[in-house]
Amino acid sequence: MIVLSQPAWLLLVPLLLAVLWHAARKSANQDDAGTTTMVLVHPDLSPLPEEKSTHSNSSRLQLLLNGTALLLLVLALAQPQRIGELIPEKPEGREIVMLIDTSKTMSIDDFEVNGQRIDRLSVLKGVVSRFVEARQGDRFGVIVFGSTATTLVPPSFDRDLVNGMIQQVQVGIAGDNTAIGDAVGLALKQLRERQALRPALILFSDNTENTAGEITPTEAVALANRMGVAIYTVQIGSDLFVEGRAPVRTGSVVEPDMKQIASLTGGRYYRADSSTALQAVVEDIGKLEQTITRPSSRRRVEEWYWLALLLAACLFSAARLLQIRRMAA
Repeated sequence: MIVLSQPAWLLLVPLLLAVLWHAARKSANQDDAGTTTMVLVHPDLSPLPEEKSTHSNSSRLQLLLNGTALLLLVLALAQPQRIGELIPEKPEGREIVMLIDTSKTMSIDDFEVNGQRIDRLSVLKGVVSRFVEARQGDRFGVIVFGSTATTLVPPSFDRDLVNGMIQQVQVGIAGDNTAIGDAVGLALKQLRERQALRPALILFSDNTENTAGEITPTEAVALANRMGVAIYTVQIGSDLFVEGRAPVRTGSVVEPDMKQIASLTGGRYYRADSSTALQAVVEDIGKLEQTITRPSSRRRVEEWYWLALLLAACLFSAARLLQIRRMAA
């Protein structure tokens, strides 16, 4: 669809047409009054009124070219535009911080991919990388934890950077224990406040309970609730030592495990003991924490004023060349 962005300039067209009509009348009167017809009387020569006709036609053509060029300039001022299809709006994402357990047990190769046994951390890295790649508009952060918690990537829109750092994660880089409380506390510290969409934490670990660190899971849960942050917990593989394990206590307080952390913060607990199950878990979290794509309201606009300017320049040039030829004749 072609529209004019500044149609008010078209009000100049009637005035311009009136000026051109007056100029044409004036030129015609000058040709009639200022040209003397010369007739040579000779039996072999016909009368020669062609010179008058040629100059008159050239003058009219020059006026037509200049007039058309002026009209095109007015059209350019009106800014013709072609309105195209709707421009898709960028999805409004959220901040998602992924907490990856790198304790020694993450090296257990109890996952199977294409008939080959693969350790837990390698499978997790592949699934998480695909999750990051598919989420446009989100800011991703990565924290690795073992005996301590360390920020690998602060929340960032650079998905290539996030995926590149995830692939560098190795078992044991943060120690052999499981400091869940420290990891959650560090993640909450990095989140922005007053966000349009609530942030979320995804905790991946093969140990359901906190075994190290300075911040207890109880303190981490209280802070998450105060900030309104949901924590999704994903248990990787099977817990080999769950039988007969006593609940972790801090004084007289029983610390929440991964299932309770998710329940207390409005998240969800998952258990994934295969690569297929882990992929399904990540996809389900993606559905629960969706980005918002607002309806498109803008359209692509192609400016065409330059075409009118180009044609006007060509007509002005042609008129000038015609004038030079007439003066040289």
